[in-house]
Amino acid sequence: MQHPCLRCGACCEFFRVGFHWSETEASLGGCVPPELTEKLDPHRLSMRGTDAAQPRCVALQGTVGKAAHCGIYARRPSVCREVPPSWEFGVISPQCDKARLAHGLPLLTPEDWLEPFDAAGSLSQIV
Repeated sequence: MQHPCLRCGACCEFFRVGFHWSETEASLGGCVPPELTEKLDPHRLSMRGTDAAQPRCVALQGTVGKAAHCGIYARRPSVCREVPPSWEFGVISPQCDKARLAHGLPLLTPEDWLEPFDAAGSLSQIV
């Protein structure tokens, strides 16, 4: 079984990804690649492409709902780290459900987490 996020990507093509500018500053512990961001306001940046009428994060690789993943997974902004997929930790995720529905994808269920992931399905493998 492959991790559901590796074939989804709906959140990356639905939400604006806004975060504090310090997340791009290595001297402050930031790790988000600054070249993939744009200024949102005096204190926040956004991932390029996510502040558009039809958002698509510049870091998203692949096709939503088929084979999609974050190209900077280990360096993604904090707001991305805070959106868990529904049921991965035993509860629904309103953000996950909203993005999946917007793309016509079925909602994740507890059954999506019953089988162990193969080596290629581990999110740590896409770094």
